[in-house]
Amino acid sequence: KGDYKSFLSGLLKKTRLCIEPKIKGSSIAIQYIEGKLFKAISKKGIDVTVKIKELRNIPKNIPIKRDFQVRGELYVPNQTSEFSRIIMNKYLLGEKVIGNKILFCCFQILNGKINQYETLNFLKKCGFSSPNYYTTNFISQVEFYRKEWLNGRIFSNYPNDGIVIKINSRKLQLIREKSFSSLKDWQYAI
Repeated sequence: KGDYKSFLSGLLKKTRLCIEPKIKGSSIAIQYIEGKLFKAISKKGIDVTVKIKELRNIPKNIPIKRDFQVRGELYVPNQTSEFSRIIMNKYLLGEKVIGNKILFCCFQILNGKINQYETLNFLKKCGFSSPNYYTTNFISQVEFYRKEWLNGRIFSNYPNDGIVIKINSRKLQLIREKSFSSLKDWQYAI
């Protein structure tokens, strides 16, 4: 699949990018119908709606009166990425997880029509927690953010094992998603 430099070499030098933490926990998709939390599905395809409704930082109601689907990561703050992942798997399998504060970080609107920066801000307006992020208009700055992460200067408040580079243009994301070439990804995890 290549490395992040190959991903970046397939972009124009002034491509707008978002840099986000690669949070470790458990990936969840949540569906809202008529503004109410309807269903939550784990990455493994398991219905975890009952477990998700227990969590305080996931809105049960949002101000959108149509089918609305989001994706994000359940995690345990102030823990290592591996411990967070283990605790989340146990929690979703029904084990009691006592003394840990489980949070949800929402970072994508499925089938959304706005760019990543607007998506993250819109999610906050709907009551979701979304990740801290940085934006840049130059692919040459990605190496700076990678080094900042390696040195523990960014995203240390999340259990993470890297950063995610996301193209900040929904139009370009859609073009790449529909492409049959090797340049079909619109995000890349380092």
